[in-house]
Amino acid sequence: MPQTKNKDLWVQHYREQLGEIFAKNSGWYIRESRGKIRIEIKKEGIKQSRTLPFDWSKQGFALAVPEIQQIYKRFYESKQQTLAVACEVVKVSSSATKIDFSKLIEEFKPFVPNASEETWNKCYVPVLLKSKELFERSNRKPNNGEELMLSALDQWPQGTRMRQIQRRSLKKFLEWAVIRTKLPAAYAPPATVPEIKADKKIGYAFADQQILALIEDEKDPKWQFSYQLLATYGLRPAELRNLRIQDGVNGKELWSIYRKSKGGTKGDKTEPRKLQALFVKDADGNPIDWKLQERIEIGEELPPLGDVNKELAGSSLRTRLKRKKLYQQIKEDAKKLGQECVPYSFRHRYAKESHAAGFPTSNIAQAMGHSVQVHLQNYARFTPDLTTDLYSKANKISA
Repeated sequence: MPQTKNKDLWVQHYREQLGEIFAKNSGWYIRESRGKIRIEIKKEGIKQSRTLPFDWSKQGFALAVPEIQQIYKRFYESKQQTLAVACEVVKVSSSATKIDFSKLIEEFKPFVPNASEETWNKCYVPVLLKSKELFERSNRKPNNGEELMLSALDQWPQGTRMRQIQRRSLKKFLEWAVIRTKLPAAYAPPATVPEIKADKKIGYAFADQQILALIEDEKDPKWQFSYQLLATYGLRPAELRNLRIQDGVNGKELWSIYRKSKGGTKGDKTEPRKLQALFVKDADGNPIDWKLQERIEIGEELPPLGDVNKELAGSSLRTRLKRKKLYQQIKEDAKKLGQECVPYSFRHRYAKESHAAGFPTSNIAQAMGHSVQVHLQNYARFTPDLTTDLYSKANKISA
């Protein structure tokens, strides 16, 4: 039961009203503090208190009672059970309409300068727009950072790579907003979010005959050209927009000037690289030279790979392939092998065939534009199997 020193009738009235809200022996009290209403909690020898921005008056109590009721509710909903957090959550809920979330997103963008337009739109915008939607609800809006993160991430399956990416992006945004007091402290991201670690999906490597079939099935010469480039040079889809002819020691060279952000390394990006052709072979094993460098040099057109400003080449390629029945069949065949058919399957083919040709891992990694460590994380399965070689050799000797 709330305690007061003032015996005015209006005080008695509100004390009775609050007594219906507070559980018996809850340890909740209402007191006057320098002309303001103050909440105190005495529980298990621990005292918590908070002064509310309401006058100790009849009018002040009329305004304070609904907020006190919400504070009491939020206090017991929270795992932390701290009065400060409960008050902060209620404060946010009552003033959320004053926060322009769209403006916050725009203000945050310059603080991730190393993110390309493609990265921003793919890795930040989806989760931030979902957070905006949740935050601007008229009811059931998240009360703190943990609730916001769990609700915003719900659309991505547990354990997926994209969920991990979106979680990191939202965490970075909330840290930025709370530190700069653009969002209340209650919205600071939790140290951890419950996650189920899923097995990493294995990317399927197109076989040369599948690539030739996809090219034949594709009626648009621009898309045929893109498939040929992706397979022959092991390109990332985004690199199709970043091909340049440069003068080399032995004449003209084809380069990719695309610089991909290195995950986990702030501001560090991959370097531009000279491209090395690894020709697709026909059914008889003969390499096919599509004269790709010469065609780039004369300016042969590539397909419209999404919005130029957003650089969504990967999404455009995925959309194009999904329309093809042949691709869907290849995808199903890959699934039976426990592998995933993706736009990078052209690039995976390049890695697989490079190892099959016996090239050193360091040279393959250099040709593909990433470190040996990254290469082995993704393509160790294509490296020579010395164990199998040893056993095969032993069997031949004993035969």
